[in-house]
Amino acid sequence: MGEVRGKVKWVEGMQFVGKMETDQCGIILGEGGISPMKLLLLSVAGCTAYDVVMILQKMREPIEGLEVEISGKRREEHPKVYERVHLHYKIHGDVREEKAKRAIELSQDKYCSASAHIKLSGARLTYSFEVIGGE
Repeated sequence: MGEVRGKVKWVEGMQFVGKMETDQCGIILGEGGISPMKLLLLSVAGCTAYDVVMILQKMREPIEGLEVEISGKRREEHPKVYERVHLHYKIHGDVREEKAKRAIELSQDKYCSASAHIKLSGARLTYSFEVIGGE
């Protein structure tokens, strides 16, 4: 992979707009927007969600939907990095539980770069999941 570029521009007060060089839309950070640390959690959830859907599709499992809920607990002292992060996957469809578990394990242990960053920071990352049958 090549170099990734972006920029953050101060708008006013404590509001900033961030945009990656190759993306169409930006994101508001700070006042009136999302905090960078919350955005980090959403990045982890989005990264692993992408992996799990892709893996289950490759396994030919009938996934109909996916929600990934994420929560994190930060240290009290600076830098206030995450100490604990928990992901809860809600997998919709007639997906076999063992296949769902395997897809999540592959994402967490091999593919999700954002989760790897959280773990490398020293945070404890845990997960749970449920399969909600198809209609």
